Amino acid sequence: MSPAYEATTAWAQAADAADPLRAFRDEFLIPPHEGRDSAYFCGNSLGLQPRAVRAAVEAELDYWGELGVEGHFKGRLPWMDYHEFVRDHLAEVVGARPSEVVAMNTLGVNLHLMMVSFYRPTAARPAILMEAGAFPTDRYALESQVRFHGFDPAEALIELEADEPNGTLSMAAIERALAEHGHRVALLMLPGVQYRTGQAFDLQAITELGHRHGCMVGFDLAHAVGNLPLRLHDSGADFAIWCSYKYLNSGPGAVGGAFVHERHANTALPRFAGWWGHDKATRFQMGPEFVPTPGADGWQLSNPPILALAPLRVSLEVFHRAGMARLREKSLRLTGYLEWLVDTQLADVLDVVTPADPARRGAQLSIRVRGGRERGRALFEHLMAHGVIGDWREPDVIRISPVPLYNRYADCLAFAEAVRAWARAG
Repeated sequence: MSPAYEATTAWAQAADAADPLRAFRDEFLIPPHEGRDSAYFCGNSLGLQPRAVRAAVEAELDYWGELGVEGHFKGRLPWMDYHEFVRDHLAEVVGARPSEVVAMNTLGVNLHLMMVSFYRPTAARPAILMEAGAFPTDRYALESQVRFHGFDPAEALIELEADEPNGTLSMAAIERALAEHGHRVALLMLPGVQYRTGQAFDLQAITELGHRHGCMVGFDLAHAVGNLPLRLHDSGADFAIWCSYKYLNSGPGAVGGAFVHERHANTALPRFAGWWGHDKATRFQMGPEFVPTPGADGWQLSNPPILALAPLRVSLEVFHRAGMARLREKSLRLTGYLEWLVDTQLADVLDVVTPADPARRGAQLSIRVRGGRERGRALFEHLMAHGVIGDWREPDVIRISPVPLYNRYADCLAFAEAVRAWARAG
């Protein structure tokens, strides 16, 4: 049976009042619009600021001012070990063992570092299998790595074309591509959630398929981390990378993260070595030989940026209290309500691009406006002007993401009412 949704203010307010996670909204700063909260649906691009972030950053500034270099060893959270203070909660969010995750660098840097280790092309296996239309970070990085190793991207970069309506990609298409090209593929690299369509992928099924064909398998989880319950360890993926400024609410340009499966923890994989990746027990002996710390920590290059890690620590504590299972449960209901509003109230105006199967999406609906790009852009500008904040992705997609930590059913209704008002005026 479909949920008993209603497109009324009374229903939305009652649903919000009954939401067991409703108190978490008060832990975030909601951008205002004309004296009231905006309906902020852009957490898939930049998450909102947790209220506790300011105090956390100021505390580190105070330690810096009061302790100077001694802040590395003194204070409530000594800087020497600061990246370790986010490890356990980060592992919870991504479904990994603590030793398999590290917060460091940014997504693009981490992707290149992982490819040094996990893209090892040979004349017989030079290829990378990726999605067509990938986010530019991935496309640029993968092509440049192919060229760096002396191969021609025209031959060694295999791009999977979408084979489903609205530009989504089936498992069958991945299977067909590996059946044809698997013997040449060194690395299979796909997103956890496709940024434009909002399609979620089955990480374990893809990993098992890739490994059967002898490929290393990695994932870009930029739009999946903090959005979907992930089981990275159980998936068997060789590596994954992500950013932390979207669903993880860690601020613009926030510290990213990486996962390396524990089976690679003590292997002799090549890597770009850095001092902070050296074995912690002997790091300060300053020896000439690099001895990597076991686990994902061994891929670190430099000491962690404390002022940038503080917001991530705060946000991960929020996730720990909320729990990914409960957040996913609310996300299913909230995104389901948004979809229901589009289907029942706005079907003459909007088409949903994102898969209808809840198992194949997270907290994002990508929509197109009937009538083409110019009408779509006009609606997007109208929404922004009226405090309904989504984002635009070329050529013609508006992304609306009801984030369960701070979005409400009332926000979804506000979106529907704003679209209807625009359609009537047009």
